[in-house]
Amino acid sequence: MITVVGMGAGAPVDERCADGAELVVGGRRHLDAVRVPEGAERVVLGPLAPALDTVGEYVAGERPVVVLASGDPGFFGIVRALAERFGPERLDVRPGVSSVAAAFARAGLTWDDAVVVSAHGRDPRTAVHLCRAHPKVAVLTGPGAGPAELGAALRDTARVLVVASALGSAGERVERVTPAEAAVRDWGTAVSVVLCLDEARALGPVRTVAGGVVRPAGWALDEAEFEHRDSMITKFEVRALALARLGPRPGELVWDVGAGSGSVAVECARLGAAVTAVEKAPDGVERIRANATAHGVDVRVVHGTAPGALSGLGEDPDAVFVGGGGRELPAVVAACARRARRTVVVAVAALDRVPAARAALTDAGFTCDGVLLQSSRLAPLPGDVTRLAAANPVFLLWGVRPPALDEGVSQ
Repeated sequence: MITVVGMGAGAPVDERCADGAELVVGGRRHLDAVRVPEGAERVVLGPLAPALDTVGEYVAGERPVVVLASGDPGFFGIVRALAERFGPERLDVRPGVSSVAAAFARAGLTWDDAVVVSAHGRDPRTAVHLCRAHPKVAVLTGPGAGPAELGAALRDTARVLVVASALGSAGERVERVTPAEAAVRDWGTAVSVVLCLDEARALGPVRTVAGGVVRPAGWALDEAEFEHRDSMITKFEVRALALARLGPRPGELVWDVGAGSGSVAVECARLGAAVTAVEKAPDGVERIRANATAHGVDVRVVHGTAPGALSGLGEDPDAVFVGGGGRELPAVVAACARRARRTVVVAVAALDRVPAARAALTDAGFTCDGVLLQSSRLAPLPGDVTRLAAANPVFLLWGVRPPALDEGVSQ
């Protein structure tokens, strides 16, 4: 058997936990914290592949192995690699308290409703977008994705960062800072986890299912669910197909350009994406904020006119929805296509605007498709009878970036 012992964040581990082992693998501080049996081989855990090869030699000889790991080794830990290589039936896992659980305990918060994301050895943009979209996120950090980098990316938000370093050790530190404060600090290498909190929403309702990303019961909500002006809102039939083509998901960034009431922006946020809405009308900006608040989501609202306002939005989006159909539509679509990593969806009411919008997508190298949506809703008539009330037809175009062109997206 391979005994996997979690250490560090919770109660002290018995220093005799490696007794009987012929091979003990772990970080240097973990090896120093236990009594390694006389004659047993010690392997300081660095690159994983050589350590697994050594473990394999002992397993093949049916010689006992102990692996020391941080916190709960089954939570973003070494258990996955060991199970894939040797099979879960060979593992005797003795978990400690995970760094995430310990960090939330130090902050005095429950974490059954938290999103947990690992930025260790991964592109930090996924963690950043989850922090933007959700009120309670734990980020497992790594080189190039620590408190300073998270703080710089979240500087324009009202989040609070709880930075937990060296959890479970004599040098443990837990500090609450703003993103701006985190961005200018040298945090060293001892950071265990960063909690990103929207304190106004951090104490959510009691949960029966754990996990921060909960799918809404429905989408393509009725227009009555949103504040809007003179029916200037993307109708739910159009919104349903637009959402299907946008494919918003946790960890991604979506732009809603010419957002109007923000109905598309709010729905994308309800599905877990980080969202930026761009709107030129001041009353529209306030309306979007009100709709986001009413639906309990966080939408970043930018007051400005596209395409000029797009240059100041920072990171490139995964998907973009473009509403409206003014004279600037081709330029707006072209600007969005230059930035979008995956797809651009355009809703157009005027037939005259369709060729130029389609050309803007195809000229940017996107594969373009579209439909004309015509719907009729049931409407009552006197005498307890029903008629069909036709809605205005809308063209919906979508462009998809071919995978071979992904490297051409600006970073």
